[in-house]
Amino acid sequence: MDASTLAREQRSRTPAWKRRLARRLLDWFDRHARPLPWRATRDPYPIWVSEVMLQQTQVATVVAYYRRFIEALPTIAALAAADEQQVLKLWEGLGYYRRARQLHAAARHICERHGGEFPSEREAVHALPGVGRYTAGAVLSIAFDAREPILEANSMRVLSRLLAYRDDPRGAAGQRHLWQAAEDLLPRRRIGTFNQALMELGSEICTTREPKCHACPLAQFCPTRLRGLQSAIPAPSRKPAIQAVHQAALVLQRPDGRILLVRRGPGERWAGMWDFPRFELDDVTRSPVAYLQQQATALGRGPVTLGERILTLRHVVTRFRITLDCYAAHIPMPTKAAAPDTLKSPRRPRTKWFRPAEMEPLPMNVTGRKIARFIVQQG
Repeated sequence: MDASTLAREQRSRTPAWKRRLARRLLDWFDRHARPLPWRATRDPYPIWVSEVMLQQTQVATVVAYYRRFIEALPTIAALAAADEQQVLKLWEGLGYYRRARQLHAAARHICERHGGEFPSEREAVHALPGVGRYTAGAVLSIAFDAREPILEANSMRVLSRLLAYRDDPRGAAGQRHLWQAAEDLLPRRRIGTFNQALMELGSEICTTREPKCHACPLAQFCPTRLRGLQSAIPAPSRKPAIQAVHQAALVLQRPDGRILLVRRGPGERWAGMWDFPRFELDDVTRSPVAYLQQQATALGRGPVTLGERILTLRHVVTRFRITLDCYAAHIPMPTKAAAPDTLKSPRRPRTKWFRPAEMEPLPMNVTGRKIARFIVQQG
């Protein structure tokens, strides 16, 4: 096929052009696909779990979590029957914990309405909590070879370059255009494999920076490569301004050594997980120490001695650069109000006193876990 014929077919995306592209991509994937554990099955449950874990998380990070999760909860029925605390603990460290709660809710939905079998109909899959167009398309195509396209960060980059799409692919118009292109390019057979191959190509070859065009099976199909526009396509996203945030966490301890933890409620960040009481300091108009003293006294329901800062953690979450100062606080003697291990009130979150060794099995966010382990290590 000469260059003029290829260019003509490329502009019109003829059936012959699409067949050649699919064949090249599938042949490459058959030879170079990474042996990821969820690729060894057509069971929709582990495929679904992997796809949810892979949202906004790198493959290398997901593999260990996936294996541990499937080993502990090998079926939809097992996930549905599990306690939320177990699900969140298995997810601990992956972040975006709403994914775990929605996965849990969807498993219960499947058991209640589909007899514990993952549905194969598009409408039923879209009705599951937390399942959007991408996740539905990925599971249906990979598990059932349904004619469903997918579009995520890696495949979006590949398609943008195959179409030489210069506008923002993340905008509404760009999403419509690329979703349609993803559907148009689907082959007649091996649809799930084709979708995985698109993602694999974007992950391993058609990367954001310095794409390996010399190793790309679709190089001759790519107008972006022919025009040398790899650094301009897809159009770069605007990076949000980084905002500095100052927070404090309290390690409030009773004379018997127990420490107060808060279980986050529905609608809060880290809902269902345990954490140390933490407070925003940026809008505090008075001394942060005086403010924390007041908060510690309220939590302890009586006299509390605010101690020194024992630890400072720094981390970045989306567009926030967070500095978290951790302060020790001590209750000099048990008070009548603070004596029960669990305190509940309509105006305060659920709190409970734990021995340091009892914190390890609890589901906690990353910084909460670091504080807990620091306490244990320091005795």
